[in-house]
Amino acid sequence: MSRQSPSPAAHARHTGIGLPALITLAIAIPLAAFVCAVLVGVLALVLANDRLPPLDALIDYRPRIPLRVYTADNVLIGEFGEERRTFVRITDVPAVLKDALLAAEDSRFFEHSGVDFIGIARAALVNFTAGGTEQGASTITMQLAREFFLSPERTYTRKLTEIMLALKIENNLSKEQIFELYVNQIFLGKRAYGFASAAQTYFGKPIERLTAAEAAMLAGLPKAPSRFNPLVNPKRAVERQRYILRRMREAESLTEVQYEAALKEELHYVSTSSGYRVNAPYVAELARLVAFEHYREDIYSAGLNVYTTVLSEDQQVANDAVRRGVLGYDRKYGYRGPSAFIDLAKDAERADLQIDAAISEAIDVDEFLAAVVLEASPEKVIVSRGKGNVIEITGAGLKFVASALGERASAARKLRSGAVVRVAKGKDGQWEITQLPLVEAALVAVNTRDGAVRALVGGFDFTRNKFNRVTQAWRQPGSSFKPFIYSAALEKGFMTSTIINDAPVSIDPALTGNQLWDPKNYDGKFEGPLDLRTALARSKNMVSIRILQSIGPQYAQDYLARFGFDPARHPAFLTMALGAGSVTPWQMAGAFSIFANGGYRVEPYLVTRITDSSGRVLAQAHPGQAGDESLRAIDARNAFVMDSLLQSVVRSGTGSSARALKRNDLAGKTGTTNDSHDAWFAGYQPSIAAVAWVGFDQPRKLGDRETGGGLALPIWMSYMSKALRNVPEQSLPVPDGIVQIGNEIYYAETRPGQGIASLGLTDGGVASGANAEKIRDQLF
Repeated sequence: MSRQSPSPAAHARHTGIGLPALITLAIAIPLAAFVCAVLVGVLALVLANDRLPPLDALIDYRPRIPLRVYTADNVLIGEFGEERRTFVRITDVPAVLKDALLAAEDSRFFEHSGVDFIGIARAALVNFTAGGTEQGASTITMQLAREFFLSPERTYTRKLTEIMLALKIENNLSKEQIFELYVNQIFLGKRAYGFASAAQTYFGKPIERLTAAEAAMLAGLPKAPSRFNPLVNPKRAVERQRYILRRMREAESLTEVQYEAALKEELHYVSTSSGYRVNAPYVAELARLVAFEHYREDIYSAGLNVYTTVLSEDQQVANDAVRRGVLGYDRKYGYRGPSAFIDLAKDAERADLQIDAAISEAIDVDEFLAAVVLEASPEKVIVSRGKGNVIEITGAGLKFVASALGERASAARKLRSGAVVRVAKGKDGQWEITQLPLVEAALVAVNTRDGAVRALVGGFDFTRNKFNRVTQAWRQPGSSFKPFIYSAALEKGFMTSTIINDAPVSIDPALTGNQLWDPKNYDGKFEGPLDLRTALARSKNMVSIRILQSIGPQYAQDYLARFGFDPARHPAFLTMALGAGSVTPWQMAGAFSIFANGGYRVEPYLVTRITDSSGRVLAQAHPGQAGDESLRAIDARNAFVMDSLLQSVVRSGTGSSARALKRNDLAGKTGTTNDSHDAWFAGYQPSIAAVAWVGFDQPRKLGDRETGGGLALPIWMSYMSKALRNVPEQSLPVPDGIVQIGNEIYYAETRPGQGIASLGLTDGGVASGANAEKIRDQLF
């Protein structure tokens, strides 16, 4: 027989407790438990609050700001530091960006006290309806707390701490201060921290110039910088941007017209690999070295600014000139073949992984994008850029590689499935197969009055090779060095009209460092007696050797120091006459400036000043100025005569291509070393000196008949044609002690009859024809 439990009433009678009391007890116990839980929670919050980190990092905000490098006209060209950040005051944040951020992250920011319970409920509803995470529940203040003080782990304890910190922040800082910190601190991808830095990184413009479409795109980044990066995931980024624009329209931050215009706006991202409007990585690196020499490791976080002498327009022109010269040379010598081959798996998924790995290893270089060939025929090549990005190339896009698609192509050159190649879009926007050049080039241009560097390109691509060929490449200057030998000769009595024999020279091995030397002219021809002006214009090697032999190699070596050259790098042998020593383009620019400015040695320099983050000047350059007699390197008359001789090189000699610039104030000298390993042109207009060099990093022949006039001079001309666009023609003033007789100029004390009339006419030279008549007129 089963036993039944007593009813509550019976139980109450049995225990002596009335029914009302029992009901009260049933209510009181849970209530007491709830109150205890609340008290425990409050106690926990109080204890947690006491253990919260102090807000010193926020109240005394000192962001890690990188070293920044600027051109003379204030264009940013480089940043050095772990974090790219530009501090901006809340008053300078444009309204359109504020509206975009509020729409994206926290529409009730100015209404809640750090934690938005209404926003949390709304986000939960929206996310439930959308079936995803369309809206977040963290306020801007909570995000700031997380950014400054917390780890990215997702736990209830961390969330509670985040809430407590948000409340504490709101209790200590104004809404404007919180928003300002958020705008400057938040990470937005590509090493960009804060929206001012992101505006430059993604769009190459200051924050105040952002459009509504651009602001919405940037406002979408805090949620997930990698996922919504427009350069990596454009589809997701655009979806996020459109959501934010729609929220801005709903909040009436945008009119209907503005909203529609923002949806249609095509965004243009910074295209250079460096992420700057003007590409000047070699300049930026040199500036960094200058700053590091003064301030060591502090430069990477102290917010220092380095202002250079470089002009942004000149730098861009120089970039284009070098690029055009290098690519022109590379195309002339044809397609070398794929850079590598991979055996593509038959399994599509595995093949995609192989392609991604190959492209990642090859690395994109500017517009030269790595790709893997999937199919190849003379009519069509299909390549993959990975991640399903397939490109079909036909017609003109295959012209450069046509020989590699034929049956006779060698295995190393043949385009076939698995070949790793480079593709780029041509001027017409069509894809073509191309290649990265192996040859290198450099260009440096300086102000001849004070040595300020106007433009500097240290190589074809900084990301591929950071070696700066302007300052670090010690190369033989070849015939571009001859002007310094001629300058020395003027001080030894030679005249512009001195007749010198262009004929084979017998050379004592002791004068060449005990090496056998059988010098020849570049063209292999000997023209017999020539006046000094013509010999330099035509770059006659035999004449230069005779001049150096006459004045003495030791004297010439000592004389070179006046131009800033290291005598030790130019041994006192006759080979010096043909530029067998070692120079850098930087040195050559400074040396040729001496001829351009009337004889003053002004050292090239790159940095004008260094300031702290508030603009206070910490260091200032004090360059020498042409006209300061303490800087005089050569006699003003020497500079004037050399300028005249070097103008003849341009007007009628090896540099005559420069006449296409249609100026009468250009001067310079071509240079081609033995076996065409180096090609140079060093020249100037009285206000600007520029030096161009072309060669391989590991010296080898550039090609048969390749010369400085054919390779380096076009680069120089391309730069100077733009740099001198608004510069009037100039000429050096005639110094005292110069006399003109007929069409020639002389030192007053070494005019015909006083200076050296001829050299080498008794050792094999025979004058004939018109040349003989000219010589007789000069000698007798």
